[in-house]
Amino acid sequence: MHRARQHAETRTRERRHRLAHEAARLMAEGGIRDYHQAKLKAADRLGIHDDASLPRNREIEAALREYQRLFQGQDQGEALHERRLAAARAMEFFAPFQPRLVGPVLDGTADSHSPVALHLHADDADAVPRFLDEHGIPAEARGRRLRLDRTRHGDFPVWVFAAEGLTFDLVVLPVQTLRQAPLSGLDERPMARASLGRLRQLIAEDEIADYERSRPATA
Repeated sequence: MHRARQHAETRTRERRHRLAHEAARLMAEGGIRDYHQAKLKAADRLGIHDDASLPRNREIEAALREYQRLFQGQDQGEALHERRLAAARAMEFFAPFQPRLVGPVLDGTADSHSPVALHLHADDADAVPRFLDEHGIPAEARGRRLRLDRTRHGDFPVWVFAAEGLTFDLVVLPVQTLRQAPLSGLDERPMARASLGRLRQLIAEDEIADYERSRPATA
């Protein structure tokens, strides 16, 4: 009985591992950005449909980082750096809205499919579209539901536009959310966010790491 349970648990762990890595591959190669979508597509491809075998989002994120390190290396690093530089310019531009960087460009998993995702803050929901219009930036209006805390949800305006060959995704939030970020879909904790100052630190760290990698090895 005990051995049978151990065997079942081992089999479930192996399935979770396989699903996490297949979902990561789909995200890295197919440009899927939604962890839940990648998880279900991986389960369908592998023919694994029991809920116990479905990996957590953090497991998929870890597998994605490993996949990018092993198979995308320099290309992924260049795409990430390009997007961080573009994010810094965008945050300077949107300074009146106290922008914060979120998502893959912040956490380091961004690739050539990733948009630059920013949270902008304004109690007047029309302030951002007016600002975009004043600067001649055509943007597509969308919406997004976010969890503000364990009990509250909110529907917020999103503006999407293209610039410098990249996609920018702007969520407009009330100013009070600067004190506490909406919850992440990854782990239900407050989203990681970065100010322009923190982003500049990350860019400097990237450039130092790139320089160190490019230096010839000394005997």
